[in-house]
Amino acid sequence: MDDRVAIFIDGSNLYHGLRSNFGRHNLNFAEFSSKLCGSRRLFRTYYYNVLQDPAQRPDSYRDQQEFLDNLRKTPYLEIRLGGTKVTQGVPVEKGIDIMLATDLLYFAWNDFYDVAVLVSGDSDFAYALQAVKNMGKHVEVAYFEGGASKDLLNVADNRYLLNRSYLSGTWTQKRYTYRKRAIAEVQQKQGTPGSE
Repeated sequence: MDDRVAIFIDGSNLYHGLRSNFGRHNLNFAEFSSKLCGSRRLFRTYYYNVLQDPAQRPDSYRDQQEFLDNLRKTPYLEIRLGGTKVTQGVPVEKGIDIMLATDLLYFAWNDFYDVAVLVSGDSDFAYALQAVKNMGKHVEVAYFEGGASKDLLNVADNRYLLNRSYLSGTWTQKRYTYRKRAIAEVQQKQGTPGSE
C-alpha cells in the first residue's frame, strides 16, 4: 500500500527561510510537494499564511494576491489564510499556528494521511507532531539550517534540510520582482529618469 502524504506549509516560515538563505522565494510548489513526497502518494498540500491588510499595506496586499493567484493553480493545494492584529503598533499574525495544528490533528484523526510533512522550524508545532505520532502516523519536518527548533527536529521521524541541493529543480522560471516593481512605481510617480 502506498503511504498517503499530507504536507503542511508554514508560509511565513518558508518565505523568510527562502529569502534569508537564497535571496529568492519563487518556489514551484507542485515540484516542491513532489520532492517532499518522493515515491509516495500526495493526499494534499496545505499552505498557511496571514492575509495582508489592503488598507495598511496596499503594495504588500497586491503582491500577495498575485502570489496567491499563482499558488491557486497548483494541483492538490489548499490555501488557509489567517489575519493580523495590531499590538503596540506592530501587526502580529493571529491564528495561523493553531489553524495548521488543528488541520494536522484533524486529518490524522480522520485517517486522511499516513505521513505528515511539516514545512517549518517552529517549536510550537512539536507537541502537535507528537500527538500525530501517538495516533500511529509518521511525521517529517522540512527545515532551514539554523532555523529549526531542536524540540521539533527531535519529534520528527525523518528530516529534510532545505538547502541548495535539496531545492534544486524546484524553482519557477519567473523570479518575483515585487521590490523592483514597487521602486519603479515610486520612480514613475516622482518622474524619476529611467522609470518606465
